[in-house]
Amino acid sequence: MAFPTAVNDQVTDSVTQANVETLCSAPAMAMGSLFQTSAHSLSLAFENAVTNQQQQNTINDASTTNCIALLLDGKKSK
Repeated sequence: MAFPTAVNDQVTDSVTQANVETLCSAPAMAMGSLFQTSAHSLSLAFENAVTNQQQQNTINDASTTNCIALLLDGKKSK
């Protein structure tokens, strides 16, 4: 309980406890924000990796098709 003042003790107590609660929850909120940011960054990295792999597969398919056409026709393909 707070020291006796001109203000009602219950009001002083509630303000003090609210300030202590805010101060104590700050590290937990900061860590939660850090974890969410890290998870989001990691998911974006995985998304980019999947997109790059899909694009590489498309290029590989086109290259394979072109090479097969060259083998079958015996000519240069455009």
